[in-house]
Amino acid sequence: MKSFRIAVPDADLEDLAARLDATRWPTALPDEHGYPLADLQALATYWRTTYDWRAAEAELNTYPQFTIDLDGTTVHFLHVRSARADALPLVLTHGWPGSIVEFLDLVPLLSDFHLVVPSIPGFGFSQSTRGWDVPRVAAAWLELMDRLGYERFGAHGGDWGSAISRVLGALAPDRVVGVHLNYLPTPPADGNFSPDDQARLEQARQYLANQPGVRVLNAQTPQTVAYALTDSPVGQLAWIAERFAEWGTPIPTDRLLTNVMLYWLTRTAGTSARLHRETAAGPLPCPVPIGVAVFPHDITRPVRALAERVYDIRHWSEFDNGGHFAALEAPDVLATDIRTFFSVLH
Repeated sequence: MKSFRIAVPDADLEDLAARLDATRWPTALPDEHGYPLADLQALATYWRTTYDWRAAEAELNTYPQFTIDLDGTTVHFLHVRSARADALPLVLTHGWPGSIVEFLDLVPLLSDFHLVVPSIPGFGFSQSTRGWDVPRVAAAWLELMDRLGYERFGAHGGDWGSAISRVLGALAPDRVVGVHLNYLPTPPADGNFSPDDQARLEQARQYLANQPGVRVLNAQTPQTVAYALTDSPVGQLAWIAERFAEWGTPIPTDRLLTNVMLYWLTRTAGTSARLHRETAAGPLPCPVPIGVAVFPHDITRPVRALAERVYDIRHWSEFDNGGHFAALEAPDVLATDIRTFFSVLH
């Protein structure tokens, strides 16, 4: 295990500025499909003229960071210990197209936990090799907690972090005290459901029948996509910004750009996409207590009756605002829900 500090060379920032200045913009059509040209141009201009990576880098470096070799790859993580000796360790796992940046506003609100915030292999400053699927990531997290000396701990995640956290609970049910999620897909099923649940099931059917193009390309040709996204910062920006716009509610522009920067600076557009290709679809067992926070603007919203057929649901909250990136959209609300869930279990 080695201490780590982010220190991006000036040359990388100068290269980014030159590429933004030389952007070749496509022709806009009246019925353009995808991220609107005018919106992306405004975002790119802000990136070039106003956004300050060095300020973001300094903020990230306020937290203790480390790298560790796990299962043949080097994993980067934040390790923020609580002042409380009896604090419960908690693993926070991000998703795609997110990163550890998702949790920057959440970490200070969870000071009563020992926080471990790893970058999934292939994302950010974590390296990648072939074969990293959800179960392998979960097994690596279990080894990480072993190496840190944490016998009992909790887990939280959304998007891929939801899947990884559930498998982590299945791998070590005697050690994982509970799993808190802000995303829990419940596939369509037959039964007598309320009108609201019927609407949720229809939303899930529509999503499964009309997968976003980025999701399909990530799963089928991640390397081909990587050439464009690694060469064009505006391409990388559009690829990520569209997901944040469609899957949630507005977040601070600087947070969005810092997240994009972790993909751009580390050239991980392709390696992060591979998780879609490597991971087989299917149910994810998890025998430990589950807490669920449901946000109205998420990709899909779970049906509790269906979740309870599969999981030991101990806590369920429904909120009025927020979406898929709840840690960025509603950090205060999410932090309170996490603390409430684990206070009963710890």
